[in-house]
Amino acid sequence: MSSEISKTMQSVKRLFFIGIGGINMSALAMACKNKGLTVAGSDRAPSEVTERLKAGGIPVFSEHKAENVSGFDAVVYNGAIGDDNPELCEAKAKGLPVIYRADLLGWIMRDYERRIGIAGMHGKSTVTSMVSHVFISQGLDPTVMSGAETKEMGGAYRFGGGRDFIFEACEYKDSFLSMLPTIAVILNIDIDHTDYFSGIDSIRASFDKFAHLPFSSDAKMPAAVVCGDDPIAEKIASDLPYAVTFGINNAKCDYTAKKITDEKGFYSFDIYTGSGSCGKVRLRVPGYHNIYNALATFAVCDLCDIPHEKICACISDFVGALRRFEYKGRAGGAFVYTDYAHHPTELAATISTAKDMAKGKRVVAIFEPHTYSRTKAHFDEFVDVLSKADTAILVDIYAAREKNDGTVSSEMLADRISGAWYAPSYESAAAMARGMAEDGGIILVLGAGSVYKIGDILA
Repeated sequence: MSSEISKTMQSVKRLFFIGIGGINMSALAMACKNKGLTVAGSDRAPSEVTERLKAGGIPVFSEHKAENVSGFDAVVYNGAIGDDNPELCEAKAKGLPVIYRADLLGWIMRDYERRIGIAGMHGKSTVTSMVSHVFISQGLDPTVMSGAETKEMGGAYRFGGGRDFIFEACEYKDSFLSMLPTIAVILNIDIDHTDYFSGIDSIRASFDKFAHLPFSSDAKMPAAVVCGDDPIAEKIASDLPYAVTFGINNAKCDYTAKKITDEKGFYSFDIYTGSGSCGKVRLRVPGYHNIYNALATFAVCDLCDIPHEKICACISDFVGALRRFEYKGRAGGAFVYTDYAHHPTELAATISTAKDMAKGKRVVAIFEPHTYSRTKAHFDEFVDVLSKADTAILVDIYAAREKNDGTVSSEMLADRISGAWYAPSYESAAAMARGMAEDGGIILVLGAGSVYKIGDILA
């Protein structure tokens, strides 16, 4: 957390959020409103999130304009906001404090005794939601800020009255280094965000710093929970004052899964520590990768002294987060699922899960690549993993914070993938998928942008 944020927030009464419709920004806006601040913001397009904010008494401008920040004491922005944003430029020109999202999140969480930060290139929203579900079910009344919505919370955040703050710790632009975890969780380490990180060494260094944060905090019992099957993460764990590890393949891990069984992509297993079996978990969320998510959740909750049988029961009750292999309905006899997967590793896990569930029936993958830099950096990997679906349909790249330089496109991806198709619109992609659907098969709608709308069209 920036040393300036506490001083700045002492005098701030009116806060303006640029990009308030984002999952994380909307949660922060509501948190600040709950603290008694006057809050407003802007976003480039209306959405369910902006409508929810308006219903909660927060004005939202539907266009970025310099005059929007008039009358505010400070402006909040995130890593997706460019230096040319008119509201950010106006704030700087007026000499208003500009506050980075991660610094504000660090400031908000400082008053909580136990702060659990879940980091990793993949799976952090699911684990944040899973840990939160256990805490909520056990009456611990946590405050939660996640990157995914759940039906249980009615959004991606909740404000509780307990001592616990559970949050998703985003690595982009080193945001998670502004946060104050007392328990730091590292699920995995992979190459991503190549528009910021120079390579795996710089990524490793950032995660190493994050893992050490609890040990320089006010925590009574600082700890780290780290995946021992990830060689880079395991190396980080070995240098920490106190870390517990989880894994499936590494027998030295503190928490392991044994007696694993698979029923059409849904896994059951026993969780073991050095003392023996802690109980059985029967997942209601599909995919082998969710065994790792469950192990991480169990380790966190065990550190927080929740009884083993209660943890196992709650994990077994967890029904997932929205847009994480979320069932939408049926189209042409096929089951339709939406998933936030936008990195090759995530796509591989999701497509593999779908094929396990489909049991030989056709799996159609509709994919919207997210950002030009990621598509370019992982182009060959995207080609390889999308080839594992029976059919792939590519829609245009979701630009997010970037501009198209013409060097990469979804059409180029489709040309490289055998049997793949390019769709120029969401409607045409839905029509293609419906025509390819097989009774009992699966249609996956994949990506981190607005591609989920295709799932709504199909279902």
